[in-house]
Amino acid sequence: MIRFRPLPIPTLWLVPGLVLLVGLGSWQIERLHEKEALIASVQAGLMAPAVALPEVLKPGGAVSEYRHVRLTGHLLHDREQYLFAQGPGGAPGVHVLTPLVQHNGDIVLVDRGFVPDELRDPLRRKTGQIEGELSLTGVLRLPQHPGLFTPANNPETRLWFIKDVGAIAKAARVSAAPLLVEADATANPGGWPLGGQTRIDFPNDHLQYAITWFGLALALLGVYLVYHHSRGRLTF
Repeated sequence: MIRFRPLPIPTLWLVPGLVLLVGLGSWQIERLHEKEALIASVQAGLMAPAVALPEVLKPGGAVSEYRHVRLTGHLLHDREQYLFAQGPGGAPGVHVLTPLVQHNGDIVLVDRGFVPDELRDPLRRKTGQIEGELSLTGVLRLPQHPGLFTPANNPETRLWFIKDVGAIAKAARVSAAPLLVEADATANPGGWPLGGQTRIDFPNDHLQYAITWFGLALALLGVYLVYHHSRGRLTF
């Protein structure tokens, strides 16, 4: 027969500790489900057929990030801006951000892809500076906001360290929609810019965190029971 006579002070420590640890573990399980739903939504958006950008931007329409979109218009190459980036193999370079004027006159910034530093000058990649009307598909992205450690942007040299669409459009002297379209991997003439640079990286460590919190709760309970057993307050 099991006999258990709990001591008041250890029990007063145990109860809030268990509540806290189990609560943290349960919260991580909730976050796990939310992250899995987000990843599934993003993957579905990327795999879905491309939707015309004007349709996405209609009044009342829901603008969701990572939507697969298509757009047609002409590029304003003389207004292009540069986003600091690393390319294949960690090579330093930039993403070329170019305003695109659609048929209805609306302008959207297009991330055409990566070029190494030695090709930042458009004269070194003239073949890729497509003239006239073109159609492209890409992934819709929303603006980013600078963090505490984000390097200072340099509008004078057209160099940016974050996708601050409003500031980039202002520096390019255009009025653009508050979003960015990252072009897909369709090859540009001459091979540059190198499209298809969208990166999907959602850290999902919530299951490990949940296991840790639940494990600590079990360990705390185990210490509590062993302590009582050593004092003769728990017998079997």
